[in-house]
Amino acid sequence: MTLLGIHHLTAVCSDAQRTVDFYTKILGLRLMKKTVNFDDPSVYHLYFGDETGKPGTLVTFFEWSHLPKGHIGIGATHHLALIVESYEVQLKWKRWLIDQGIGVTGPYDRKYFSSIYFEDPDGLILEIATRLPGWTVDEPADKLGMQSITPPFELTRFGRDEDAIARIMWAELVEAITPDMQLKGLHHITAIASDIDRTTDFYTHVLGMKLLKRTLNYDDLTAPHYYFGVGDGKPGTIITYFGYPFDKMRIGEVGTGMTHHFAFAVADDEIQREWRIKLMKADVQVTPVIDRIYFKSIYFQDPDRHILEIATIPPGFLIDEERNNLGTNLKLPPWLESNRQAIEETLTPLTL
Repeated sequence: MTLLGIHHLTAVCSDAQRTVDFYTKILGLRLMKKTVNFDDPSVYHLYFGDETGKPGTLVTFFEWSHLPKGHIGIGATHHLALIVESYEVQLKWKRWLIDQGIGVTGPYDRKYFSSIYFEDPDGLILEIATRLPGWTVDEPADKLGMQSITPPFELTRFGRDEDAIARIMWAELVEAITPDMQLKGLHHITAIASDIDRTTDFYTHVLGMKLLKRTLNYDDLTAPHYYFGVGDGKPGTIITYFGYPFDKMRIGEVGTGMTHHFAFAVADDEIQREWRIKLMKADVQVTPVIDRIYFKSIYFQDPDRHILEIATIPPGFLIDEERNNLGTNLKLPPWLESNRQAIEETLTPLTL
């Protein structure tokens, strides 16, 4: 019954071609599945990840160009973070992104990892975070999350030297994304809760995750920042929440540049069915199992109505394309094949 970590995150874009160009050419991810939103087949659903689309590496997009720009708030995701192996590689990424004309802030010492921040073309906040030093720098492994930890003042927005941080740069020109710069998947996802204690109860008692760290938002010391993870909380399993009551934060709204939902991974259909039963027993409204061809899904919501999903790892993305051809052709589920011509006429062709 253990969740294995993050399966994928799905966001909303306004221009599929622009999104393809950014995530493949700028971030070096692979477009490994080109399909449509099964519930709204008039729009693309694009999957980006590693060479085979391993769960945990996946960032996906619905192209809803008619939607207004979304905004951050309670019940919405604030940002998503991608993994790199070292601080040096992170600095390479900063240099590469800036040379591509993308604004970057950081690197910021977050005590448990180092971070740089930037935005995709629709304004989705992205972070590149290092694996280390990890959670045990200020708590032993067997007591993680047991105490409230105040961030060192010099690491907060009020104590750090932004000008000095901005000058930290990889000295040499980065002419292309090098093998050591390969992004290793999702490090963590950060969302916003109106009641951090209620959210903690949901993640620990309902979803069975571990409270790894109780600290504060380094950029707003009035807000708690809690980290939840699976097992010892390795990157790829981590969900974090900022706590803001309704009198201090508006309600978030899904739109372009925002997350639509994120998914946790489970090993197989049987475990997913057991999770569905467990959620219903906990009085959490949950959908029936839905066939997404590449995995099966159930959907539910956190206490602030952020959409969550539990998705199976099998059958995977090689079920309808060979590895070398992933992402090259528009793939449709069997029940939409009879409408292929009409669907293709509604979609703008993509240049890969």
